[in-house]
Amino acid sequence: MNEGFEWQLKLYQFMGCEVDTSSAIYKQYRLQKVTEKYPELQNLPQELFAVDPITVSQGSKDEVLYKCRKCRRSLFRSSSILDHNEGSGPIAFAHKRLAPSLVPVTGSQAQCTSYFIEPVQWMEPALLGVMNGQLLCPKCNAKLGSFNWYGDQCSCGRWITPAFQIHKNRVDEMKVLLVLGPQTRKT
Repeated sequence: MNEGFEWQLKLYQFMGCEVDTSSAIYKQYRLQKVTEKYPELQNLPQELFAVDPITVSQGSKDEVLYKCRKCRRSLFRSSSILDHNEGSGPIAFAHKRLAPSLVPVTGSQAQCTSYFIEPVQWMEPALLGVMNGQLLCPKCNAKLGSFNWYGDQCSCGRWITPAFQIHKNRVDEMKVLLVLGPQTRKT
């Protein structure tokens, strides 16, 4: 059997034998396929991009909204985060060291310092035709993170392909509160 087909079957099984387009693993798979289909990264399909949170007034009550820490512009929702299994931590970065470290690394797992998300509509101008670069806030141009269609390594050691990385210290989490209108309030 074809290796790609086997992976598709495993993905299908992982999603409970249903195609769940909102699943993080499906979104990651779709991003990988797009980079294979559009190597020049021009004319990317619009369905690849998550909806910009400023164009939609309200998400679900369980969603968290992430805003630029500097100007408070809404950037993405928790549904856009592509979760990943933690990597092997500092050991994964050993190839970058010139000399062996004197610090023991056994049992020290690194925490993820970034969110890896699916591309959002406001990113489109920065992503088209470019393999990697910085992600800047569309309102104040503050640096939020970076992107690389070939992938990047998380601080936990896991390799993410493609990578749209937003640093956690550049955004604030905002819980979505549902506002009840006058007709729904109880007196």
